[in-house]
Amino acid sequence: MSFTSSLVHDFVKRLEHGQPTENTTRHAEIPWFDIGDASDRELLVTHSSPCSFTLGTGASIYTDVLIPALTAARREVILVTCFWAGSATLSALHDALVKLAAHRRALLNDARSRGTIPTPPLRVRVCFSSRSLLQKLLHPQSRDGYIYPPSSWQAALGLPDPALLESAAIQLQAKSLFLLPFSVMHPKFVIVDRQRAFIPSCNVSWEPWLEGCVEVTGPAVNGLLSFYSRTWEPEHGGVQPPLERNHLLEPPAFDVRMAGLALVASAAHRRAALLPESPSPIPTLLLPSSCHRNPHFRPFPWQKDPKPPGTPLNVALLALLDGARRSIYVQTPNLTCQAVLRAVLSALQRGVDVDIVTSRNLMLLEQLVTAGTTTSWCLRSLLRRFRKLERSKPESLPAEMELGHVPLGRLRISYFRPRPSLKMRTHTKEEEPVHSHLKLIMVDDKYTVLGSGNLDRASWYTSQELGILFHSTDLANTVGIEVDCVLADRLELVFDSAAP
Repeated sequence: MSFTSSLVHDFVKRLEHGQPTENTTRHAEIPWFDIGDASDRELLVTHSSPCSFTLGTGASIYTDVLIPALTAARREVILVTCFWAGSATLSALHDALVKLAAHRRALLNDARSRGTIPTPPLRVRVCFSSRSLLQKLLHPQSRDGYIYPPSSWQAALGLPDPALLESAAIQLQAKSLFLLPFSVMHPKFVIVDRQRAFIPSCNVSWEPWLEGCVEVTGPAVNGLLSFYSRTWEPEHGGVQPPLERNHLLEPPAFDVRMAGLALVASAAHRRAALLPESPSPIPTLLLPSSCHRNPHFRPFPWQKDPKPPGTPLNVALLALLDGARRSIYVQTPNLTCQAVLRAVLSALQRGVDVDIVTSRNLMLLEQLVTAGTTTSWCLRSLLRRFRKLERSKPESLPAEMELGHVPLGRLRISYFRPRPSLKMRTHTKEEEPVHSHLKLIMVDDKYTVLGSGNLDRASWYTSQELGILFHSTDLANTVGIEVDCVLADRLELVFDSAAP
């Protein structure tokens, strides 16, 4: 299966039309991809081999999937997240690095005693944008960000003793990047040895929210590595220096679970293999969205929003929504982007069924500051417009017009809620998600988009984001089944146009 030519053509055409032309504007975007450049286009329009899809809380995903993967690295780990805070996730990451250091010191000591070539260093990069409000207000307003000195790692970041890591030949660097007023680096991803990548929705933080994570290998990892380099190591010109590889010297993979890593359990935790029997990679779009420091802020909710920046993620999502023929499934923490709401209403008018799952009262202050409105207000507005369309449709049509009439699509809106039977079980050690932080769009049961981007104004106008789009009916089916299982008894239906 390959991308339909119409999708790629529409995506590229929209992206070319929406990208800025002035060099000064381009340099203000982090990162910049030129769709007119063949090499950049190949990084975005690519293929991948999806390996697994995991649902759970942030801590359960990190301890079951991400930490075991990054501690199994032989040469390099890149860990990028948005929010970094003291939490069960950070404690588990600290403990895993300590165990990894002990394992590597044993290998180094053994090599010295035998007089053999020692284990090569492990390069670790930790990148984040937000640690606290004060940190963001005082953050250096430089494209180069801020590199934390090793002396601050333990107290400020909760990382192990630098001397311990150095003794194990773990070359760690911790860096933050944030630009006032709202330009947060929102993507979350892990790249292991430049061969495997994980794109979760969760931060290194304490919130027990429903999250998702997709694991991929294949050519799309190269695009993700370029995205990382252009954002976090721009001094390399968007290309990472090659890793020196000698398979005879590489250490065996370390299994931190066998070393006693404590798992954080979640009642919503599920992990599924994706396309295990697929003979070839599937069509994939890597969808970065650069941050923008001048978002044309709309201080009042009744003012009309300007057109969203023409980033690959924004362009691809609008192209998908505009091209939907049968169904749209949306799961997003918040929904305050007017361009998305207009696209949803247009799809309903074309007869497309739309199913929306979001969270009630999640990050209300952030919504008001960045959008001047809230998800609940926007959903009420959407319902008013939908009901107006329902009232305006004719009760009966002449026979000669019936063939051309398209009925409205079905609209369902639900709020995520904790499973009632588990919310009251205070004695259980399993985390029950209290909000949904998963970012998921599925269109026509064949296109699936995951990543960091919400359908709110902050993600569409100011934040840096990252999405990945897969074209596969099998993958969409597996993801849909897993999500349905987790959402069972965790939804509060707000509206269903098909209800009697």
